[in-house]
Amino acid sequence: MALNNYTLKDEIRSYWSARAETFDNSPGHGIRSIGERDAWARLFRDHFEGSQVSEVLELASGTGEITAVLLSMGLAVTAIDLCEPMIAQAAAKHVEAQKRVKFHLGDAENTMMPDQRFDAVVSRHLVWTLPDPEAAFADWLRVLRPGGRVVIIDGDWVRAPKRLSARIARRIVGWLDRWGGTKPHSEEETHERILSQLYFRDGLRRDRLCAMLAEAGFENIRHGGLQSIWKEQLKTMSFKDRLSLGYWYWHYFIVSAQKPAIA
Repeated sequence: MALNNYTLKDEIRSYWSARAETFDNSPGHGIRSIGERDAWARLFRDHFEGSQVSEVLELASGTGEITAVLLSMGLAVTAIDLCEPMIAQAAAKHVEAQKRVKFHLGDAENTMMPDQRFDAVVSRHLVWTLPDPEAAFADWLRVLRPGGRVVIIDGDWVRAPKRLSARIARRIVGWLDRWGGTKPHSEEETHERILSQLYFRDGLRRDRLCAMLAEAGFENIRHGGLQSIWKEQLKTMSFKDRLSLGYWYWHYFIVSAQKPAIA
């Protein structure tokens, strides 16, 4: 039997590496105003409440957009991403802050970071992509100091697009792309193949995530929406981007949880 040494992680790395150069152009990825950056900072402060946070582990740091938010809050950031091109983009943005941020090539499910090293673990749009979230949550609990918090911004990118309103919006976006001469995204087949192998292949829902964090040993679980972020994003978005981001049909959320202060 032939053996295949090109794993799912390799395919995930290749897919997101190919998107690094244009990643910030996608609606909802790049932070396009000071108002939006400050809204993110307020949201993080709300979810850090109850923990003394100075050192943060940022997972799937991508092109360094959330990194910029964390740095604006005066925090020291250790950032991990699976893709070298993403790290290159992020490092180029934050040359002047290199004393407070370190970028590492690594796996969010096995960070290889020291035990009880960080006050907070932060991720945006990561958990839905994990092949083994249970392993990831165990590792994140391990690297947090007692009383530290994990903060997750994510959503259900699977079920929402099947809604009628989403299908209509995507069709209009397709028409606008063709009219404007924009080439359609060519990696849809790869995306679907990867998605079929992920843990949350049927969609990540907030309640399931909260339950899994509790099972992993976290407590004081909180959740909420991203309305304050949307309000700022809408100020800088085109009509087409608003349709693409589709706040009225996507299931977006923020969830945070705390490592017990006493083991």
